[in-house]
Order: sequence, then structure tokens, then C-alpha cells
Amino acid sequence: MTIDYDKLINWKFEDIEQTYTFKDTILYALGVGVSMDPLDMDQLRFTYEEELQALPTMAVVLAYPGFFLKDPEFGIDWVKVLHGEQGIEIHKPLPAEGTVIGTTKITEIIDKGEGKGALMYSTREVREKTSGDLLATLTSTTFCRGDGGFGGPAVSAPKPHELPDRKADAVVELPTLDQAALIYRLSGDFNPLHADPRVATSAGFKAPILHGLCSLGVAGHAILKQACGYNPSKLKSLGLRFSAPVYPGETIVTEIWQDGNRASFRCKVKERDLVVLNNGYAEIG
Repeated sequence: MTIDYDKLINWKFEDIEQTYTFKDTILYALGVGVSMDPLDMDQLRFTYEEELQALPTMAVVLAYPGFFLKDPEFGIDWVKVLHGEQGIEIHKPLPAEGTVIGTTKITEIIDKGEGKGALMYSTREVREKTSGDLLATLTSTTFCRGDGGFGGPAVSAPKPHELPDRKADAVVELPTLDQAALIYRLSGDFNPLHADPRVATSAGFKAPILHGLCSLGVAGHAILKQACGYNPSKLKSLGLRFSAPVYPGETIVTEIWQDGNRASFRCKVKERDLVVLNNGYAEIG
């Protein structure tokens, strides 16, 4: 298969309307590991319907267009697709329930060359239906590992955020559940890579891997805890690069550097001493 550049770059996504309830908000929080200590009152505000608040990172699952790259007309080897980078800008705190409209578009596809894969950049705006207010802008980079050399643009990719050259100011350690991927996929990403051992092994993994956006949610939890005092309105933006997969059940250790209203971070898997999320940044209001 070969990427159909013209078809992808000009693809017109239909706007996605999604109505979500307090149950969906709680399910997302449970999927990223919040309230593993059910007696922690700071975390319970995201997993209990009384005065429920939405995690800022829940924006990534709202009005999601689905795993459209599996469609053969795009010419992508979807089994080898990985999430490369993700950015979130929060314009207004997410309501705990409501109806939203998502508008998605592909902004660029970079050809890294034969055997080197391709990078696809996309954006999604999530708006509150009734008011029309912009809640969040999401930017995403998809790494199509098996699709380099299709003849598309070969421009340089943007440089990632640079981490400070000093010891981290804080470290937050958060475990993940063995069934974390099976819970998280109920928030909308049904890629079988995260559930079916046969698909995972055919893609070169020993077992189904955790969704990159689930790992991001764990990192967002760490930032919310350490830099925001569990106040979701303080987190204005967050972005990172996915550098290695996480397996459900592993412990994610987030190293945080704080400089004024900017926090830099990276995440390691404790069991393998491996950096899995890198070049992270967050704006704190």
C-alpha cells in the first residue's frame, strides 16, 4: 500500500457531535488511573458524581473522529501506526457533562523517506454546542511507521520542547492497572492494538500496549497533582512526545521541572527504566 497524499490532505471530516454524561467523565478518569486510592478526596472529585469535575486531558477523547486510518482507501499500513506527539490547549474548563462539536482536519503529511515512515499532523477543535464556545484545541502527530517513501513533502519536522539541564524539581510516581487499556478504550479509541494480543504481536509487541493518550492522561494527572494542586482550571496547555510504548500494569514515573508558570516533564516506566513520554511541557495559570 502507498499513502494517497492528495486524498488525505484534502479529506473533509464531518463534524462530530458527542453528548457525554457524568458516567463518561468518571470512566475517563478511571481509565487513566485516577482514584486507585479510593479514599483520596483530591482524586475523588474526578470519579464521584457529587460536585464532579472533568480532567483537562479528557479533551483528547471528546468528539473524536474514530480510527479512520484503518480505511484502505488512504493506503496506510494501519497496524504500524503509532501516536507520535500530542498537544492540548484548554480555552475553557471542560464541563462534567454536556454536548460538544469536534472539527478535525489534517494539516500536513511529511515523508521521512523509504523505510523511515511518514508523519501526519492534524488538529481538532472542540466546542460547546449550545454556546459555541471553544473548549479545547488538540494537535496531534501520527507516526505511520510503514509508509515512508510515498513521494510526499520531505520538510523538517518541528523541534520538540527542550527539557531543563538540571535535576528535576519533583517526581510523581503513579501505577497503572493491568486492565488499563481495556478500560481506557471504552472512552472511544477501539484500535485492536490495545486489546487483541494477536494484533499486538503482529505489530511487533509482546502484548497489547497502553494507548498513548492513556499514558498522557497519567502524565496529566501527575502535573495536576504536583503543579496545580488538583485544580483543573489551572492547567492551560500540555504537550509531549511519545517515545516508547507502555504496557498495562507498569508504573509511570513523571519527572517535573517548574519554571514560573511553565512546567517541563518527562515520564519513565519504573520497571524498565525507560523514557516513554518525553519533551513534555505544561502551562499553569
